[in-house]
Amino acid sequence: MPPRKRPPTGSASDRKPADARAGARSAGKKPAAAARNRLAAAERIQALARRLVDLIEKQQDPYLDIPARTLSNVRFNEKSRIIELLDGTQRRYFFSLLGRRGGEGSQARKFMQTLRVAEVCKRLIDHHDCTSIRDLFYHLKVPIRTADGKPARELIFYDQSESDPIVEDIEVTVNALREELGVHAETKGAMVGPMTIVDNGDTINLANMGSGGWAVPSIVEPDVIQFRQSSAKYVLLIEKGAVWQRFNKDRFWDEHQCLIIHGGGQPPRGVRRLIYRLHHELNLPVYVLVDNDPWGYYIYSVVKQGSINLAFESTRMAVPAARFVGLSSFDAEQFGLPAHVTMPLTDEDRRRARELREYPWFASRAWQREIKHMETLGVKLELEALSNKDFSFITHEYLPRKLKERRWLD
Repeated sequence: MPPRKRPPTGSASDRKPADARAGARSAGKKPAAAARNRLAAAERIQALARRLVDLIEKQQDPYLDIPARTLSNVRFNEKSRIIELLDGTQRRYFFSLLGRRGGEGSQARKFMQTLRVAEVCKRLIDHHDCTSIRDLFYHLKVPIRTADGKPARELIFYDQSESDPIVEDIEVTVNALREELGVHAETKGAMVGPMTIVDNGDTINLANMGSGGWAVPSIVEPDVIQFRQSSAKYVLLIEKGAVWQRFNKDRFWDEHQCLIIHGGGQPPRGVRRLIYRLHHELNLPVYVLVDNDPWGYYIYSVVKQGSINLAFESTRMAVPAARFVGLSSFDAEQFGLPAHVTMPLTDEDRRRARELREYPWFASRAWQREIKHMETLGVKLELEALSNKDFSFITHEYLPRKLKERRWLD
């Protein structure tokens, strides 16, 4: 870790102070912008409905064009360093001939489900309300109504695995965040550090949050969360809640003037969106600390350039300037960890590592060297393995040394 008075240095933009006044200046404007975004989303849903009505009145088969969220419909933009969604679409018809071959009414059913979810989202926006994705599923786990209004045997949704992708379909179709549609996920993740925020009207000092930290909500848009005062020099995303607890217990954030946050594994969208805001609104560098395995590498990549499935949100969530501080496949040797704390790579680990090497965002020489070294060693390493040296080795020795020596991957 750099000396307490000197934060990690980087680009010119990294060295800008996390001026709390920047957050205060933007706080009054952002909520209005968030309200406009929700209103715009509602108008786009309404426009989509009007287009369907026009098709029906013309006695044409109504259809929806849903942007395809697949690997073949994304690209890695080398200039912006994020994963972008291309313009490929999947057409979803109400009267589906394909449905007769792939299961009767397969497209018709999804068509109906899409409209019902869009209807609920429009209603939530109109009533300035919000609900969880779990609540939305149960709200629509009801019988389909027949033409005469009577309930049929079929349900709109049988399982949440059906409804969640439909919510994402609506997001990408009307170009709106799920949170702007009034839908949020379960709260997951925590943060502490030298910052004061306003959360839904309540002023909260993140330096006085005890052992549990401030629970990061699913919706962290500026109309809900505003940044007031901050002396933080950077953001540290820690993969696991248990490791985050060690950083909090050792008051790493206090000694090194940083914000520490975790997302309980793959960070949820609320955590990713919050990190994005902290980086862009307060100019805070972002460092990512994860396990040394293919899944840890992938968590970092999602924070840095977005995910394939949610490529349409990369511009509002990805932080291309994020840095990987570990664990590295070279760390066991460099920090003197014994061989018995490692674990062998599984066949699934090796398969995933090969996939990562083929992704263009892992094409740099440094990342190819990192992944191939892990494969050659044939082992992986959890963050908790550093406790073999000492319970506080990760906070007192490992991370301070890596940041001081600027040993990270971009």
